[in-house]
Amino acid sequence: MKKALFLALTAAIGLSACGEYSQVASYKPGDYQGKSDTRPWEGGQFAGNKQAWEAALASRNQAQNEYKRTN
Repeated sequence: MKKALFLALTAAIGLSACGEYSQVASYKPGDYQGKSDTRPWEGGQFAGNKQAWEAALASRNQAQNEYKRTN
């Protein structure tokens, strides 16, 4: 009796693993469904001024230059 119950439980647990669903994302071909990306200088503190963004980037890079920091 115990052996039959054990086999039945083993079969039930074994068959329960067969219920896996597909994990593939569905999408429409040729259609991007994510959020649109903005350029780094758009919005925020630079408000579309690319030259100001480039100047801030250059000054930040120079502040990280070890040669300039030690001399």
